[in-house]
Amino acid sequence: MADGRNAGRVPVIALTGHLGAGKTSLLNHLLRRPGARLGVVVNDFGVLNVDAALVSGQVDEAAAISGGCVCCLDDAGGLDDALQRLSRPRLRLDAILVEASGVAEPVTLSRLIGGSGAGWIRPGGLVEVIDAVEHFRTVDLWPEPPARYAAATLVVVNKVDLLPAAERDEVVDRIRERVRRRHPAVPIVTARHGRIDPALVFDTAADEDPIDELPLARLMREQNRDHHDHEHARAASVELAGPVSPSLLIDLLEDPPTGAYRLKGRVRVRGSRSEQGFLVNVVGTLIHVAPLPQPPPVGELVAIGMQLDQPAAQRRLDAVASAPAAAPDTAGLRRLRRYRTLST
Repeated sequence: MADGRNAGRVPVIALTGHLGAGKTSLLNHLLRRPGARLGVVVNDFGVLNVDAALVSGQVDEAAAISGGCVCCLDDAGGLDDALQRLSRPRLRLDAILVEASGVAEPVTLSRLIGGSGAGWIRPGGLVEVIDAVEHFRTVDLWPEPPARYAAATLVVVNKVDLLPAAERDEVVDRIRERVRRRHPAVPIVTARHGRIDPALVFDTAADEDPIDELPLARLMREQNRDHHDHEHARAASVELAGPVSPSLLIDLLEDPPTGAYRLKGRVRVRGSRSEQGFLVNVVGTLIHVAPLPQPPPVGELVAIGMQLDQPAAQRRLDAVASAPAAAPDTAGLRRLRRYRTLST
């Protein structure tokens, strides 16, 4: 499966949330993913053990943004410089994580990343972390839900274990209702200590650390064995032995299976003169299409989500895989190339 190391553009994922919501806990949890090579942009190194992460190889390079919150900079130059350094192909990163300060505006941060002049990156989503205990005393204070919900591609309701058992379901349902009023389609998951399945956020080229390359990272995980205390995402996949219909593919990307937060894959399509290969990625409502140097001999499509309807998703993927694509689909190719143009 193609990933951020060899597909050309590294996904940039923003972690946002109010002060104390659990962004750093989530970040540290993601850093422990076996085999992951991650770049990190943070505003304040004080609460993140960056030195240990750098030694372990889990963070290839760390970048600090001067001037406080990245969204309070006069321009995006500081963020662009950091993303430019981290997206260099020689680093072979799976993803870049941007931990925003507690006062950052997600809408503005999303715009800065999407409009960044840094090369070799693509928006990889915005994860909004909500403190289930303090949310209605700190963030959601007015009759209308906060606009920040609208920028999220994934919402993590954190610290649910700290809510009184008798009130837990009611509070979580109230948070969900408020988020849905602003952003009806956004996936919402609950978490303890910021622990969610990393597969919701990024891919890695390997599931295990290279021998002797990340020894301290492995030791950190062994000392914190309970970091796997999270619900695993569901997935459905299909192998693509031949070219697919561009129209059916774009229909799938624009209208993913029920419960799918991410879609990814390598596909072949038949053009007017020859076959072409594309890498496709969907995160929430973000669709990214990039050309591959060569059409893959065998492609694949994968759908991932916490509430994924696996049987229904499998049927949707199988339909794309099994549909005949003998003749060029001119209208579908135009739609596919339009997304390629928008992605670049």
